[in-house]
Amino acid sequence: MKFLYRRAIRVLVVDDSSFFREFLEKTFSEEADIEVVGSAANAMDAIQKILALKPDVITLDVEMPGMRGIEFLRELMPKNPTPVVVVSSISENVFDAMSAGAVDFVTKPDFKNNISLESFVNELKVKVKVASTANVAHWKNAVRNPVSNKNTSKINLIAIGASTGGTEAIYDVVRRFPADAPGIVIVQHMPPVFTKMYASRLNQSCRIEVKEAENGDQVLPGRALIAPGDYQMSLRSVGDRYTVQCVKGDKVSGHCPSVDVLFRSVARIAGPKAVGIILTGMGADGAHGLLEMRNRGARTFGQDEASSIVYGMPKVAFDIGAVEVQASLHNIPELVMKLL
Repeated sequence: MKFLYRRAIRVLVVDDSSFFREFLEKTFSEEADIEVVGSAANAMDAIQKILALKPDVITLDVEMPGMRGIEFLRELMPKNPTPVVVVSSISENVFDAMSAGAVDFVTKPDFKNNISLESFVNELKVKVKVASTANVAHWKNAVRNPVSNKNTSKINLIAIGASTGGTEAIYDVVRRFPADAPGIVIVQHMPPVFTKMYASRLNQSCRIEVKEAENGDQVLPGRALIAPGDYQMSLRSVGDRYTVQCVKGDKVSGHCPSVDVLFRSVARIAGPKAVGIILTGMGADGAHGLLEMRNRGARTFGQDEASSIVYGMPKVAFDIGAVEVQASLHNIPELVMKLL
């Protein structure tokens, strides 16, 4: 006689409250067919644990610091579609979560009311079990929500980073910008001398001015500054103007100039006034800097796999939730200009 054993449903708990995470873990431990394989306090931690643990179901709080739960869902579902049960206070946000790919939701309990708590526990267990059978495969590679025009009136800076294949990719983006485009700062992994030659070549074929950056250069509308080889370039603020600082320095994320150095400075100085674009390239430089930009309110774009020479840097950025909109190289300039 053969016996069939159904393994326990593997659950990842995502909630910024340590008390609530512990409560859910204890709640699920009472069920023989549910196993908590991990917990996360924020979206970035959750993304890493999803890749490592491959849970069957995720319980998700929609209100979290940094990237909110709904934004997290929009990042998760096209790349790693996983059944999600949203655990939320009473709010219309649950409808946005369902639209973004959540299977179901449960209203958070009032811990002063034991009946409400018992009802919550029973409902959550049932919905986790139901969610484990849900088919969410159709979310794979789904087109993300088109870029919205919220909070775009103050955008005055564009930051671009690229590596392998980036010389042509940057050209394809920058040549499409109008002469009055916001100031642009660029890091392309390239040795000294070549960055100046590259800037000169772009300057001859683009509507905006393009030059190799020098320490103290102003970031002006209609101008793009390319980080010089062997120098780390970062954004600075002088009154109501932006300038760049170019200094000799150690390699960061394996590179000098480093996209991470530039993007992190843009996150600190420009925040929601900036747009970040990460293009084709080997490795991971720029991914975490772009995430810092997004967490500070910047709008962020990543090149898709199909149009990338090397889908390395934009892939890592996509996987950790740094990319708000992933698009083909041809479409990125148009999407950025729609914001402006």
